[in-house]
Amino acid sequence: MKKLKLKKRNTQEPAVPSRITNETVAEHREQILAGGRRFKYPHQYARHKLVFNAVIIILVTVVLLGLIIWWQLYPAQNTSTFFYRVTRILPVPVATVDGAQVRYSDYLMRLGGSLHYLEQTERVNLDSEDGQRQVEFYKRLALDGAIANTYAAKLANEMDISVSDEQVDKVVETSLNTVSGKISQDVYDDSTYSTFGYTASEYRHIIRRSLLTQEVSYRIDERANKARELAEGMLVQKRKPSLTELAQQLEKKGYKVQLGASGLVPKTNFDGGLSQVALKLKKGQTSEFVRSTDGKGYYMVQLVDLRDTQLSYNFLRIPLTKFDEQLKALEKNDRIVEHISVKKTTDEATRQ
Repeated sequence: MKKLKLKKRNTQEPAVPSRITNETVAEHREQILAGGRRFKYPHQYARHKLVFNAVIIILVTVVLLGLIIWWQLYPAQNTSTFFYRVTRILPVPVATVDGAQVRYSDYLMRLGGSLHYLEQTERVNLDSEDGQRQVEFYKRLALDGAIANTYAAKLANEMDISVSDEQVDKVVETSLNTVSGKISQDVYDDSTYSTFGYTASEYRHIIRRSLLTQEVSYRIDERANKARELAEGMLVQKRKPSLTELAQQLEKKGYKVQLGASGLVPKTNFDGGLSQVALKLKKGQTSEFVRSTDGKGYYMVQLVDLRDTQLSYNFLRIPLTKFDEQLKALEKNDRIVEHISVKKTTDEATRQ
């Protein structure tokens, strides 16, 4: 029987027409594109996969970095310069007061200056037992100060209170006066950096926040303002009372006052500007009421003695209490929430 020969199937693609005409141009184009698709789609799919993987890696990295920063700032309470710089970029809170966030960077700036002073000037070993006690104290001081400044800034915004550059410049200008004479701005900035580790801009920021807190404290303390007005009314009488007599009369009216004496202090003493007021007086002369630059209240100053580089004075103080009372009320009503664990202290200076 004769075997039939099977025809082989032609697996070759039809040849491209040798001649391109109007009738064959569409067919020719499709054949060229079909050949190119074999190379296009595999690379397209690979590129999509690379982008997806890159996004996943970035997200995982960001999450891990966030966890590391969270751990270092909150459970570990890292106070290094590096994490201070991080908190200046990332506005993470260290606490909240009456709904306002207290920036971690403000807390670390205040704390860093105190720790730098302890190490560089006082030569305290912060790793020692005594050093650790001081660190805990200054942590409380820095946190309370940052909370107070943030609350003051909130009230200032509500009452449209601000601090101008001129006010900050005036404080800095006063600080240039020393026992040895007036120093230059560069020397002052270098001294501030070596003593506290603050740059010029950081120190001006601290001054501005402090001045704003003072402005708010004086504005809201109606009782202290009434006591001052009452005392000024007593002073316009024909027989001006002494500081002691004035204090007694105010106390009879139910106002809290304080009498004190400075003793011999340098003419450039850091006492809220009281020494500068006393320098303008004659012995035995008493000033009008002035606002102290440290926000501690209204003062009347009486010059007692004046020497070459020293002086002494007596004073009558009407303290400011309203701002601290409002902070204590907020704390009592759980309106102050701290995100780190810092030991409490009974020292009143923590609110200054």
